[in-house]
Amino acid sequence: MDDAAFNTESVAADQLKAFIERIERLEEEKAGIAGDIKDVYAEAKGNGFDTKVLRKIVSIRKKDYAERQEEEAILELYMQALGMV
Repeated sequence: MDDAAFNTESVAADQLKAFIERIERLEEEKAGIAGDIKDVYAEAKGNGFDTKVLRKIVSIRKKDYAERQEEEAILELYMQALGMV
């Protein structure tokens, strides 16, 4: 193997290792953040809040107004079709 090929493989291996290490660090941070979120939900539950509803509100707030309106309209339509309203 010539020096250029070896150097190219070495650079690629170094890049791969750097990507893997970055991903591993981010996964560790993500696990820590997930634990923090779990703690906040536990604290809210301890103060009498319904965590299912809190999770739903967080999910709803991630969506823009038009997307929420569309989902709500479809939900209403399905509920009417099932005789639930």
